[in-house]
Amino acid sequence: MISVVVPAYNEEAVIERCLKALTDGAPEGGLEVIVACNGCHDRTAEIARAFPGPVKVVETTTASKVAALNLGDEAATSYPRFYVDADVVLPWASVDALAKELERSGKPAGGPRLRMDLSQSSLGVKAFYTVWMRMSFHKAGMVGCGVYVLSEQGRSRFGVFPDLLADDGYVRSLFIDDERALPPEQTGYVDVLGPATVGDLVKIKTRSRLGLAQLRGMFPDQTDRGLKKSRFFYRDVLLRPWLWPAAGVYLYVNLRSRARAKKQMATIADYQWERDDSTRQGAAATTT
Repeated sequence: MISVVVPAYNEEAVIERCLKALTDGAPEGGLEVIVACNGCHDRTAEIARAFPGPVKVVETTTASKVAALNLGDEAATSYPRFYVDADVVLPWASVDALAKELERSGKPAGGPRLRMDLSQSSLGVKAFYTVWMRMSFHKAGMVGCGVYVLSEQGRSRFGVFPDLLADDGYVRSLFIDDERALPPEQTGYVDVLGPATVGDLVKIKTRSRLGLAQLRGMFPDQTDRGLKKSRFFYRDVLLRPWLWPAAGVYLYVNLRSRARAKKQMATIADYQWERDDSTRQGAAATTT
């Protein structure tokens, strides 16, 4: 059996879509999905409980993704174990492909290939991802796309999830590149809905930078081997003039998010999770 933990905070707009993708086509007895609701004050838990199939709901009043991950871990019973954000679309076929690749390779961790849905994004957002998707860290596996998977051996590398914003960055940092499984081309994709505006994108990248800065501060000895390196493909871009406008947007988003993250780092103890709700609204519109 494959276990999937879905931490969820006020995800009523997307939780049904997430669960439908995960369970459609799954063999009976081959999958369990744990929806870990944390501090929800909407219908997330209600929708998940009413969903047919191998779905179990656990709840905590603490509005914390880390609390949800640890609560979901306690309820999960099997390996490999997937950790899936509620706002992404991971079909059962991708779950199956990645689980098989983990077993075939003997690697302790892995992640799916990323497929960005930019159909509802502005031209600026599309320009940013034109450059971002060329980065080499996509080939290293476990890129930050809202999904990662661990074998039982991989999960044994740490105890409870530490109190960090970047849970995916922390887990990724525990494994060198050769330990990360990536499914073959044309299989094992996760679909991620892109933000609507550049402003929404800056929010996402600010939180990412803030999480990585916090991670480096708490675990300085391990972050250099597992985190993505912020390398801009100067050579590739300079040799391709048609990419220059997109490179300008890419640089702006990075500089703006870096400045915001630096400012927020000073008061990180009081940090309020900053998420992009445009992707939830877009998902709800697509569903209806």
